[in-house]
Amino acid sequence: MVSRRIPLFYLFFLFYFIFNSCNYSNKNEKANYQDIAPIVHQKCAVCHRPEQAGPFSLLTYSDIKQHANKIRFVIENNIMPPWPADTSYSRFANELVLTKEEKEKIISWIKNHCPAGDTTKINTTEWSKKINYRKPDLVIYFQKPVYINGNGSDHFFVVKMPYQLDKDTFVQYVEFVPHQKKIIHHVNGHLLRYDEKRKFNYYQGSTYAEEPIENYIQTYKTMGLTYLDTKNQSPKNLLPLLIPNTIYYLPGFLPLFYKNNIGGFFLPKKGVFFINDIHYGPTHRACYDSSYLNVYFAPNRPERYVYEGQMGTNGMSKIQPPLVISPNTIQTFTTTLLIPADISILAVNPHMHLLGQSFITFAITPFKDTIPLVKIPRWNFNWQYYYIYKKPVVIPRNSLIVAIGTYNNTSKNLYNPNYPPIEVKEGDGFHSMKTTDEMFQFFFQYMIYKQGDDTLHCSIP
Repeated sequence: MVSRRIPLFYLFFLFYFIFNSCNYSNKNEKANYQDIAPIVHQKCAVCHRPEQAGPFSLLTYSDIKQHANKIRFVIENNIMPPWPADTSYSRFANELVLTKEEKEKIISWIKNHCPAGDTTKINTTEWSKKINYRKPDLVIYFQKPVYINGNGSDHFFVVKMPYQLDKDTFVQYVEFVPHQKKIIHHVNGHLLRYDEKRKFNYYQGSTYAEEPIENYIQTYKTMGLTYLDTKNQSPKNLLPLLIPNTIYYLPGFLPLFYKNNIGGFFLPKKGVFFINDIHYGPTHRACYDSSYLNVYFAPNRPERYVYEGQMGTNGMSKIQPPLVISPNTIQTFTTTLLIPADISILAVNPHMHLLGQSFITFAITPFKDTIPLVKIPRWNFNWQYYYIYKKPVVIPRNSLIVAIGTYNNTSKNLYNPNYPPIEVKEGDGFHSMKTTDEMFQFFFQYMIYKQGDDTLHCSIP
């Protein structure tokens, strides 16, 4: 019989593990629901609540207990809450990151069979109000559900959502509420503002149209979106004023809005919210989508307007080299934009598709100082936030904003939709991008700089 002696080195680590496990358990053994509820509400329930992207709610004690084992698994394996941005590079107001102490407290509570304590001390209604902020002032539904063919392909639609109010007002923000959460990839939309002195009837015509669309003017006529009182058929005379980027959605995205009378837009009493691009990912199950909009009015006219810059694909800056990703390669691309005026950046949004591997963005000032914006070491297509700064990031005039994206078009990329890998590039810039196409974009919301912006707390979270 062979004797196997355990090295002293391993005995030391065994003792260390047992000691720390006991200490870890003792430290949190008295934790109950009222100790862990604030953590779950702040870091999880922003998505795990009714009408949001999470597949189940985590607002009440029974909600959390029911899904306790799932919660423990995703926390222990660093799957949830999802936050791709590197917090050692830049910090944000809307971070969904659990500290080591918070993780330990939740896991210990679950190991102890989720003791309830006095659940009446947690006012779920109040927490829900803090997460939702307030009830919407206006809800706008699809006039007719959108039918999605379950043929395993991407589908793209344009959809009109008309409304009528008693009077003109201002909007603080618009929230897109997805119905088919599992397949809606992204949504972009605008506001169509009509001249009331002219003739129009946007309630007539079809509710939506599926792309590809070869003749947009004819499609808009069919949807009842054009004016009816002109013989001049030019787009300028046929179409109403378009207010861009009033609707935006990606998985995990929360609406952008700010305090101190920053941002928002004028909303006439008659008009149409026009989703010019709603992307449904591939599904083999035919279904209907009945998504809707929550519109939140502003108390008064915005004092400072917020603008959006777009770099890269379909944006204001070229990609170098052109975004063509050869098979079996890992390639890096760069896009840069000169900023001609002093601006204050409020939030940023990097965007790539399935081949994305990493993304980093920063500004270089005329004095060669570097201002970090956002860094995503491991790109995840499923989680694409608009990252909101705690305070505006001031970018001096004549600075360069630089975005660098790396793509992995090899078979080692588990998200690669093509096996074996093939050449992948951008779409044609006219039709909507498929999931299997690639994009390299960087969006940033900004204000024209005013003195004191670097100390201004304008984020809601």
